[in-house]
Amino acid sequence: MLKLSRISIAFLAVLMVFAFSFPAGIARAAALTNVKDTLSTLTASTAANHEIVFTTPTGVAAAETFTVTFPASFASGLNGIDFADIDVNDGGEKTLAAVCSDATWGAAVAVRTITFTSCTDTIDASDTVTIEIGLNAAAGDTQIVNPVAANNLNIDIAGTMTDSGSLGISIIADDSVAVTAQVDPSITFTISDVAVGFGDLSASTGRWATTGGGGDASEIMPTAGHTMTVATNADNGWAITYNGATLTSGANTITVASIDEDSDGAPGSEEFGISASTDLDATIASGYERDATADFAFVAGTTTTLVSEIVPTATETITVSYLANIAGNTEAGNYSTAITYIATATF
Repeated sequence: MLKLSRISIAFLAVLMVFAFSFPAGIARAAALTNVKDTLSTLTASTAANHEIVFTTPTGVAAAETFTVTFPASFASGLNGIDFADIDVNDGGEKTLAAVCSDATWGAAVAVRTITFTSCTDTIDASDTVTIEIGLNAAAGDTQIVNPVAANNLNIDIAGTMTDSGSLGISIIADDSVAVTAQVDPSITFTISDVAVGFGDLSASTGRWATTGGGGDASEIMPTAGHTMTVATNADNGWAITYNGATLTSGANTITVASIDEDSDGAPGSEEFGISASTDLDATIASGYERDATADFAFVAGTTTTLVSEIVPTATETITVSYLANIAGNTEAGNYSTAITYIATATF
């Protein structure tokens, strides 16, 4: 019995030593997760903002630290950044100072390591921590300059907190791509119909020219003879001019008109003129405005501006009407003319 008791006591002693070798409640180191650093530029020798993000499985207790250590290729002192150039957020913004005090965290740079020190504040387990360094910080006025040589580098996150980890960044010679394009000067001009007619003219009523042989004029918006469109990227806009003779039959001509606010002119008097309107905001030359009380004019044998614009235009449509009146003694004949329209852009 004595021998058995001694064996039992010895066995219990071994169990106790084994138990005390593994105290309960010790936190074990865990790897940080979702660790990244987004830089505002990856170009070598260029000042950059950093946004470092990580999730801490264990958190940071009061009086603990966490550190961010840059590799040796970064300048010692990290180009003079201080706590004012740094923001820390774990779901709420942390207050930083050079040295910790109560709930204010200390943020200090030594060589290439930024040490964040808690006095009483904590970061909870599973919190995601965001560290902004540079001009992206609320009061930041200094950035960290990237190393002079292109390289793949690691930044380490550690400290007296339980968790630790690292992340990779790639510094390259130039992170920008120059994209170029050229837009050539351009102008597009169209005329919808190049043949219009008045039909038979009469001293008793004016006539408007159309593609269908004309129609009687009256005190309304004149019927359209044709349209013209212009589109240009010219900085200083464009103009459409016309040039041509009046209606002519051999040696005989119909007098050109200057009609003010009278869509059918003066039947019984010789008149030939044109009128124009636009669907946008180009300027119709004075004396040519086409509306319900239209103006008609024509200058024979002289290049004359009909409509103009001083800015680029995607597409503008100009509608042109033609009016003819004759007197009772206007010579019989087949009258015609060819009017040349020229669109010119000023680049």
